[in-house]
Amino acid sequence: MSMETLEFVIHPDGRVQEKVTGIIGNSCTEVTAKIESQLGQVVSQETTSEYFAQNTLDSTTTTTQSHVTSW
Repeated sequence: MSMETLEFVIHPDGRVQEKVTGIIGNSCTEVTAKIESQLGQVVSQETTSEYFAQNTLDSTTTTTQSHVTSW
């Protein structure tokens, strides 16, 4: 399990750059929504490979079907 981190860079002109690591899937948007609403208007957003990754514990669905034959 990786460590979840939020990193903020505050630029001299007032822009805030936020970087989220260690959160698999789109739940990072839920984690940061309240913070972003307090910071102001989001002007751009870039997703990482972690955003598109699937959590193997939550996203695995297995379907099995058995065929019974009589001899």
